[in-house]
Amino acid sequence: MNPRLSNNPSVLSRLWQTIDPVLVAATVPIMTAGLITMNAFSGTNIFFERQIVWIVVAVIIFLGLSFFDMRFLRRPEVVTVLFLAVTGLLVLLFVLGHISRGAESWFRLGLFSIEPSDPAQIVLIIVLAKYFSRRHIEIANIRHIIISGIYALIIFVLIAVQPDFGVAIIIFCVWLGMVLVSGISKKHLFVVFAIGTAVFAGLWFFGFKEYQRQRIENFLHPLADIQGAGYNAYQSAIAVGSGGVLGKGVGYGTQSRLNYLPEYQTDFIFAAFAEEWGFIGVTILLILYGIIIFRVLQAALAGVSNFEVLYGLGLAVFLLAHIIINIGMNISLLPVTGVTLPFMSYGGSHLVTEFAALGILMSMRRFRLSVSRDTANQEIVGLS
Repeated sequence: MNPRLSNNPSVLSRLWQTIDPVLVAATVPIMTAGLITMNAFSGTNIFFERQIVWIVVAVIIFLGLSFFDMRFLRRPEVVTVLFLAVTGLLVLLFVLGHISRGAESWFRLGLFSIEPSDPAQIVLIIVLAKYFSRRHIEIANIRHIIISGIYALIIFVLIAVQPDFGVAIIIFCVWLGMVLVSGISKKHLFVVFAIGTAVFAGLWFFGFKEYQRQRIENFLHPLADIQGAGYNAYQSAIAVGSGGVLGKGVGYGTQSRLNYLPEYQTDFIFAAFAEEWGFIGVTILLILYGIIIFRVLQAALAGVSNFEVLYGLGLAVFLLAHIIINIGMNISLLPVTGVTLPFMSYGGSHLVTEFAALGILMSMRRFRLSVSRDTANQEIVGLS
């Protein structure tokens, strides 16, 4: 054998060194469970077929970003362009957007639709990671809460007025989570929340009209009106509870298969899955999500710069917020907000966004050995 060839690592070995096989392996059964749950088992199922296409696209993007050196994201001009691009797309929605389920959140592209609010969440993580990584020494100053909050508020408002309150909540969770892990003074954060609470209380008693207060109450307590605003949450709770320990079996979920449970392929896919797979299936699903979050945190803490650490932590917050909010609304512990379940719900925008975010993390993992953490942090300061 030619020794020169023997010293060159194969594509497979380079792939193994680049990506985290445990993390990737944990996503496979989740996506498979999603496909099985949304499959009608009879005739043509447009959700099942399109989701397969989106999975292929998402995996290709994941592998491409994993091999590409994504350290250029630390550059301020790149961060600025990304932030302006997503805010521009969110504004453009009000002109060219397609209204679906009462929200003007989509660009319609033939058979497929694109939701800009999905990549906006990852762009916000990049923006905040860049902002906090440059200011890790003076982070105790309250102005950093305010300035970082302005970045998040711009995206939050543009998404909330679509209206897409579910994704707006995720934006808030990402900002709050990254503020907490960045080392910002908790005293200052408490002051900000105290002011916000006081403003909301003032609006509640003196600003909101009666119908506005009623809308908020219906949002927070949907089961109070199970024939109206609480119908989805009520049917979802029935589906989860009827699954029992072992579930009804694949294809035998009455709530989803008989169309009692709306949106069982997207927002309420967890309820449909729980009905068919039961407590055992749900436990396995949560373990898989736990593995993903744990491996993301591991990759984050091994980052060679504050930017990479903060990006990974922000990604973990992003995934965890989606999981908690989606499952919470499926079991009627949280209001119904239309938040998808990562890697499982039908839809291309969120799936591509999730795998693209993981691809960026894997790229950081691949190139972390080429520079020390001190050098990387000095590079970030130098790029400021």
